Amino acid sequence: MQLLDGRETAEQIRKELAEAVQERKKAGKKIPHLAAILVGNDGGSLTYVGAKVKACDQIGFESTLIRYDDSVPEEILLAKVKSLNEDKSIDGFIVQLPLPAHIDELKITQAIDPKKDVDGFHPVNLGNMVLNLPGFLPATPAGIVELLKRNNIVTEGKKCVIIGRSNIVGTPLSIMLGRNSNPGNCTVTLAHSRTQNLKEICQTADILIAAIGQPDFVTADMVKEGAVIIDVGTTRVEDKSRARGWRLKGDVNFDEVAQKCSFITPVPGGVGPMTIASLMINTLKAMELKGK
Repeated sequence: MQLLDGRETAEQIRKELAEAVQERKKAGKKIPHLAAILVGNDGGSLTYVGAKVKACDQIGFESTLIRYDDSVPEEILLAKVKSLNEDKSIDGFIVQLPLPAHIDELKITQAIDPKKDVDGFHPVNLGNMVLNLPGFLPATPAGIVELLKRNNIVTEGKKCVIIGRSNIVGTPLSIMLGRNSNPGNCTVTLAHSRTQNLKEICQTADILIAAIGQPDFVTADMVKEGAVIIDVGTTRVEDKSRARGWRLKGDVNFDEVAQKCSFITPVPGGVGPMTIASLMINTLKAMELKGK
């Protein structure tokens, strides 16, 4: 078993982006500027937004963090999205999900200018992805594909099973891995809560991707010998042995499954860093598309 180290791979990408920023500085060109809107105090969101701001600092991007409490009215959030759309100094921005229940996430997502939608969630960007047209790819699926590519994982002709059909991870990833590309050319099964015989389906997978948010859901008896395992899950579970009182758990029972697989992503340190790296790639791309 070998670890698919997302931290190490993301560090390589950050170095490449930092070099690109230095080249832009030498040429007197604009430095990419990423903005993030954070609503409320969700622990996972705080962690991820903090990591995104830190990545900007390491690469040399400018960054702006905009915070609201979880009672912010939807119209205030929409007004801020409109303001960022019109702000020429901002190359790309994200609205960190999830949002409080009183805010319509789809309405907020659709309000973002597709040319600044570096999370890749806008319907225009998702449509471009389906048609394999230029646009921003969703950050987590793009990060997974890049992780496979940079670690020379063969995908062509392989059977890939994805557990979870969200618009953020599972559905776009199924399209990306089914494309005639490298990585790609997989035969993809998109499984979900209504899938029958899930265990047997997972046992056929050369590449098994778990993205359902249920800790330890994938166990050794669901995994084919020698499979590649990608664990997208990051759930906080209680752990009184740690000072902070919790730890992150993936959707895969790592200790069990590691005994059978060829490659596996750790949690934390697997898909998460690659998601942030993809966001940084999209931010640089957003600025370059403006010709600046």
